Amino acid sequence: MAKLGKNAQNEQEGKETVEFFKDLDREALNTERFLEKYSKQLGIVFGVLVLGVLGFFAYKQFVVAPKNVEAVKGFLAAQKNQTSGKDKEALGGNSAANPGFVGTYNDYSGTKIGELAAYNAGLLKFKAGKFQEAYDLLDKFSSDNKTLMALKFGAMADAKSGLNKNDEALSLLDKASTASNDAYTTYYFTRKAGIVALGLKKNAEAKKYFSAIDEKYQDYDNGMSDSYIEMTKYF
Repeated sequence: MAKLGKNAQNEQEGKETVEFFKDLDREALNTERFLEKYSKQLGIVFGVLVLGVLGFFAYKQFVVAPKNVEAVKGFLAAQKNQTSGKDKEALGGNSAANPGFVGTYNDYSGTKIGELAAYNAGLLKFKAGKFQEAYDLLDKFSSDNKTLMALKFGAMADAKSGLNKNDEALSLLDKASTASNDAYTTYYFTRKAGIVALGLKKNAEAKKYFSAIDEKYQDYDNGMSDSYIEMTKYF
């Protein structure tokens, strides 16, 4: 096929350019018509998006932030009473003037400090021998901190033991023994799980826990795991 001459080639390129811009004009016209046709709906959608974004920041600024501040005030006042040995006042929950840990959780359960207040309230309820109330409050607490979660499961296990529900306590201690990356915390709850399993005459489970200690946590155990392993043979 013969090649186009330079003039013919320029003419062809010119036509292609004209067609290209005609296509752009048609697309622009179509877009303009689309916008005209759906301008009301698009305006509503855009308005909703803007309001959503503004609403989120307003919520964080004017609702969440003040709530966090008030929750911290309540928590620190309760903590001061707890440090002073005033457990009843620290627990609180009976008046707005003294919310204590219970009131702080009830009023600010959606905040992290509110959840921490529930944890502290649970410990005080356990100390007072109110094991079910302690368990329910401790169950409200959650954290990204794995060691704190291990302590939570351990405290909940103690509450279940106080209710003579040792099988449930053992299940919670098993969770506590695997929740944390901290070696001592893991050892502590593994040992505790082994002792509870031994008390329940679940010797195979007890041996599993004590063998894990013997393999991984001898530095903390001072050889006690060997004695417990022997006990699983006879009790």
